[in-house]
Amino acid sequence: MTSELPSPSLSPAWTGRTDGDAPEHLRWHQVVRPADGRGDPTTTQRHPGAGAPTSGARSTALVGFASDEGVRRNHGRVGAEDGPEALRGALASLAYLEGTGALVDAGDVSVARGDDDAPGELEAGQVELGTVVSGLLNAHDLAVVLGGGHETAYASITGLTGSTRVGAGTRVGILNLDAHFDLREAPRPSSGTPFLQALRDAEGAEHQLSYAVVGISEANNTRALFDTARERGVTWVTDEQAQTADVTGVRRWVRSFINAVDVLYLTIDLDVLPAAVAPGVSAPAGFGVPYEVIHACTLEATQSGKLALADVVELNPALDVDGRTAKAAARLIHTIVSRHRTDASLLA
Repeated sequence: MTSELPSPSLSPAWTGRTDGDAPEHLRWHQVVRPADGRGDPTTTQRHPGAGAPTSGARSTALVGFASDEGVRRNHGRVGAEDGPEALRGALASLAYLEGTGALVDAGDVSVARGDDDAPGELEAGQVELGTVVSGLLNAHDLAVVLGGGHETAYASITGLTGSTRVGAGTRVGILNLDAHFDLREAPRPSSGTPFLQALRDAEGAEHQLSYAVVGISEANNTRALFDTARERGVTWVTDEQAQTADVTGVRRWVRSFINAVDVLYLTIDLDVLPAAVAPGVSAPAGFGVPYEVIHACTLEATQSGKLALADVVELNPALDVDGRTAKAAARLIHTIVSRHRTDASLLA
């Protein structure tokens, strides 16, 4: 496990078309800056406790988790460790919208892939990323993690619950857009175990944790996984219930979940999308949730005034076709960041 934090310069992926330096011409690669230290630009915490952030310029911090050791352990197709750089490349030339605020990149936490005889240091990488995420959340309005396999999620949620955003009694919500529950019982943590780990961690904790999923494939989750979900109080919408004709109802369902929490973590596993939209994943969907429905869920989350943290995971560039998956993911990240609100009263 290696860390590339801090970096004196940005990743070379932050390059792209330049039409001019005036505000109306700006693209992300012209605006993003390397984070200072571990992402905290000052020594002052902007978030002294749970609830609305303090006043000041808006800022979003990005950090990559270059890991697919969890995918390997889960018997998936490896390659997601290259996801963070591909996502940066896909984001680089997107337009920088007015009101987006400052963008900083805190580099990558990298986990070396192991094998059955010598597993990689995933657990240590998750601890490190969790620490980084906590620091970013204490310093910025929003943190976005660029995965990586879905093992990213366990580091993300531990980073959130370890930050000043979460205190005694805080109701934390995880909204997962995914074809899978990722509630597997396994001897070692993997990309299939993060939410069972998180729910177990929350037992006896001072904060409360709720978990909801949009996109569950009944064909790709065993009865044991559904039983675990019921036992753990998980709520879900299946892929068949989340088609384009259902988008209004899905948005209401998502809004109802968000209304019942104080702080929200959004995690997007790209295998929730149809394989034609997202071919570059370990487990392409045979059915999937249409892009417009996933985008609508993303809008509900980022405009709620409660979203503190998001991650986008399971991009495997080696399996992508014409960059389709990376482009689809980048548009979702662009929406999360540019439409993000820190106060629900700001909603139009």
